[in-house]
Amino acid sequence: MSTEDFTLSFPQEEKVLVTGGSGFVGSHTVVRLLREGHRVRVAVRGPAQQAQVRAALKQTGVDPADRLEFAVADLSADAGWAQAMDGIAHVLHHASPFPPAPPETEDEVILPARDGALRVLAAARGAGIPRVVMTSSFAAIGYTLTPDDHYTEENWTDPDTPGLPAYHKSKVLAEAAAWDYVRSNGGIELTVVNPTGIFGPQLVDRPSGSIGLIKALLSGGMSSAVPVWNFGVVDVRDVVDLHLRAMLHPKAAGERFLANSGSSSLFKIANILRERFPAMADRLPATELTIDQVREAAKAEPALRDAAVLEGRTPDISHEKASSVLGWEPLDVKDSIVATAESLIELGAVTLPGSGGPTS
Repeated sequence: MSTEDFTLSFPQEEKVLVTGGSGFVGSHTVVRLLREGHRVRVAVRGPAQQAQVRAALKQTGVDPADRLEFAVADLSADAGWAQAMDGIAHVLHHASPFPPAPPETEDEVILPARDGALRVLAAARGAGIPRVVMTSSFAAIGYTLTPDDHYTEENWTDPDTPGLPAYHKSKVLAEAAAWDYVRSNGGIELTVVNPTGIFGPQLVDRPSGSIGLIKALLSGGMSSAVPVWNFGVVDVRDVVDLHLRAMLHPKAAGERFLANSGSSSLFKIANILRERFPAMADRLPATELTIDQVREAAKAEPALRDAAVLEGRTPDISHEKASSVLGWEPLDVKDSIVATAESLIELGAVTLPGSGGPTS
């Protein structure tokens, strides 16, 4: 069953709370829910996030009418969460801090991610909401390498893995704390979705980490060479679809689900872009660094630490559980990469050669 075949089937009057609604996955979630006629409340830190949500809706042509509202609640504080949960039937917890640069201390990322997840769960449990679907990450599954490079929902990243970035550690510890909370307190179901690198159409020019890679490639920011870096790819629309299936399916309670379409690399992505956008060929890298070169470069460039941790190996990431339990089938990797690039060009975040304007 494809994303397009799955239509939400729950009463229109049931309201869904979305945290992180101004982010990449969250904005697509809000659009999908409203497009299918559902009522949505978005938890935001303030007016700036409200404006970003409305901008995404405008970009997609979705009119929320009276079906969209906002609640002010921050992951780092208790205030507002009880009110945010009032009258809610379903909770999709996407919010998690993603630093634009490596934080000075790990706790800057870990504490709001872990404590925020616990605040959301406690408030949902207090409001009698039956289930929370939480967005974790492949970072919580596959950054402690396995001998065969095969990963399923049974795998966990060891937070003490050498070189593990703070963001990845935050995803591990936040998810582990959420499962511990549910086991210790009961009274609420938890389902977790663990996406790999999320690509797909950008709704506003506010790139996520994954989208930033495509933008950098198309803008010529990696024109000489790219690190050997193999990783999982999944389309944002499929990530949303999996969350919604997990929100509704009885068999999803108490389960983790990997969201992955297939494995790729920066070099393979560059070749996909070269084939689809030949006018940009001169901006795209023609060579790939070795893992030894990556390790050396990562000492000075934090952005390469991900690639260094993975040691150039190609992960085999299974989505069999999501498919067999929830009927989820993702889009092809190539389709997702092309859709990402097309949206960046449409938004003016990247310009075609000869068209003028900035590309950074």
